[in-house]
Amino acid sequence: MLYYLFEYLDKAYDFPGSSLFGFITFRAAVTIILSLLISTIFGRRIIRFLQKQQVGESIRDLGLDGQIEKAGTPTMGGVIIILATLIPVLLFAKLENIYIILLIITTLWMGTIGFIDDYIKKFKNDKDGLKGRFKVLGQIGLGIIVGATLYFHPDVMLKEKLPQAQQQEILASNPKVESSKLFKMEEKSTKTTIPFVKENEFDYADLITWISPDLAKYAWIIFILATIFIITAVSNGANLTDGIDGLAAGTSAIIVLTLGIFAWVSGNIVFSDYLNIMYIPRVEEITIYIAAFVGALIGFLWYNTYPAQVFMGDTGSLTIGGIIAVIAIAVRKEWLIPVLCGIFLAENLSVVMQVSWFKYTKKKYGEGRRVFKMAPLHHHYQKSGYHESKIVTRFWIIGILLAIISIVTLKIR
Repeated sequence: MLYYLFEYLDKAYDFPGSSLFGFITFRAAVTIILSLLISTIFGRRIIRFLQKQQVGESIRDLGLDGQIEKAGTPTMGGVIIILATLIPVLLFAKLENIYIILLIITTLWMGTIGFIDDYIKKFKNDKDGLKGRFKVLGQIGLGIIVGATLYFHPDVMLKEKLPQAQQQEILASNPKVESSKLFKMEEKSTKTTIPFVKENEFDYADLITWISPDLAKYAWIIFILATIFIITAVSNGANLTDGIDGLAAGTSAIIVLTLGIFAWVSGNIVFSDYLNIMYIPRVEEITIYIAAFVGALIGFLWYNTYPAQVFMGDTGSLTIGGIIAVIAIAVRKEWLIPVLCGIFLAENLSVVMQVSWFKYTKKKYGEGRRVFKMAPLHHHYQKSGYHESKIVTRFWIIGILLAIISIVTLKIR
């Protein structure tokens, strides 16, 4: 809203300093500062409110060090992350931008599912919370909305570079030609990016057009199914990662900050030309949302680091996963998720492996056997005697390394 106010002041009155709000970098800087202030200053008040409402975490004794001491710690702290993200976005983002609209919907949608789950656990005395099938239905519903919007909305377009021969011809006639002249017109596309590959563009339509070119008109089905799978997998991965103090919030901040770099360069035609990557018009506005989200996560960490004063609950973890998934799909970097979100993937796989092996060995030998001492993976290391703060710090370090690897894929193919 402030963006539109200062835009009006700049055009109507040439108000000093108002033109700064036209720059993505300035708005992103202001947004992250405001988000950080909201989450740290008002976060304490929200925690006190949750304590008064007796929204404390119920802890099952799993034999982990320091676990019982966490009983009664307020949960539903994801509300802090949601508010500290949405308020700056509403103030400084272009609210008509389709990517911003989708991310606001994602935040509210997944936040609501997580809130219902936490509410049932606490106030209905049901430790299982919202039934798994309802969570999955919610994730599928969001996947359909996001996939359909990204496929059909007229503002979601790509601009691909002209063929190399045509580029050389243009540059030969005018070496100082603008970067925009080397790109085709905006067009609808289901193309995305595959990391570490020289010809790194992949079209979802290729999955069916090999049967018959006429099937290209049904590519939207493949794209939406892929979107559903990604949102479900990443949100569940974030949910499983939220098991010890500071792990999910810190890991997510690293991931989202990396996606912010991708969003900024993908929405800038000069950098897109230099890096030889897809230029996605209007996607740079996601940088504002990412700045708010990073500030909210870091501010939340102020209270969530060991020993945690508040837990994010499913209200936060499902929201975090949904936002990360939608941003990755929007900037056409969803195939990079196994690398960038490697911590989430490891947590997911550890649970799948543990459950699958236990069921298989119980059926075959009459006694269930385990791959890990406990799943998800972070609990395995707790059982191995590592303090949770050491586990979290080392997972953060791994997350930073994965983020660096992800960033260098811009040039290494």
